[in-house]
Amino acid sequence: MTVLLVAAGAAVGAPLRYVVDRWVQTRLGAGFPWGTLVVNVAGSLVLGLVLGSPTVSAPVVAVAGTGFCGALTTYSTFSYETLRLIEDGAWSRGAANVLVSMAAGLGAAALGWWLAS
Repeated sequence: MTVLLVAAGAAVGAPLRYVVDRWVQTRLGAGFPWGTLVVNVAGSLVLGLVLGSPTVSAPVVAVAGTGFCGALTTYSTFSYETLRLIEDGAWSRGAANVLVSMAAGLGAAALGWWLAS
């Protein structure tokens, strides 16, 4: 049963990630991976909300935390885009991507945890 809940959450999170990423990138340009940043920070906030709730059930964690947030967020794309920035000589944008992503992601998770608890 749990694997089906994870799959259901992922079935929503993965296409949402694609749509949000493309939408953000077309509006803000391709010079910085804004779309990946947005989905990773949003997913961190949602995961903080889910796991910070004292009354959250295991099925909710499976569908929303593991499935939805796991498919919405993307460490591999973040890593790839950072390496591409560095390879293209955009060291400052690559470093900014790492610093902003880590700070904003951790901050969003902490905010979600705080709001839920």
